[in-house]
Amino acid sequence: MRSSLICKAALVTGFGALSSIAVSVPAHAQWAVYDGAAHVQTVLIAARELQQVNQQAQSLLNEATMLENQARNLATLPLSVLAPLEQSIEATQQIVGQAQGLSYNLTSIDQAFSQTYPQALGSPSSAAQMTADAQTRWQNARGAYQDGLRVQTGAVQNLDATRSQIDSLVTSSQSATGTLQAVQSGNQLTALQTRQLADLTAVVTAMGRAQALEGARQVESEEQGRAQLANFLNYGAGYTPGTAQMFH
Repeated sequence: MRSSLICKAALVTGFGALSSIAVSVPAHAQWAVYDGAAHVQTVLIAARELQQVNQQAQSLLNEATMLENQARNLATLPLSVLAPLEQSIEATQQIVGQAQGLSYNLTSIDQAFSQTYPQALGSPSSAAQMTADAQTRWQNARGAYQDGLRVQTGAVQNLDATRSQIDSLVTSSQSATGTLQAVQSGNQLTALQTRQLADLTAVVTAMGRAQALEGARQVESEEQGRAQLANFLNYGAGYTPGTAQMFH
């Protein structure tokens, strides 16, 4: 009986001690709470930042492409035909400058037409002087025709070089990597056309000079013929009858 009471008392005492311990111990362990809205907001912020990074990368790529295109457009044409063009034009000028007889000079032309090609022959000239003047006019006409042929030959010789230069420029223009190269190719093609026009102008001028001198020679020959005829017909007063003493 006593032992059972002692057991009951011990059981009650232990339960009370456990109860006090359970009450006095703080509750540190808690359940984790999932905030769905905050997680979605974090994901959206990360997505927007990633989109901004992509946009900045695309912008940098566009700028790099733009700079590359600008560099390509500013690249110069590696081919140039200006030096050969200048040489051929100088060669044509030298041929024209070697004009025989009557040169391309206004003062020389005026002097020659006042002396060798006068508008009218004044006082009768000696036969030797008339022959010398006619010889000079013939030499001028002949030299002018020769000069015209020399200029034509120079223009024809330039055709081969012009064809080669045109082929090179057209090839460079078709393979141009930028605007500047295409423009430079077009400018040089225009320069080639200008050189051809210069050659054509020189040829036309030389042949026109030859025809002009030949025409002047013919006109002066007609004037010389007229003067010679006038001198022939101007035989003075003619025969005047008079007395003559035959014998002494």
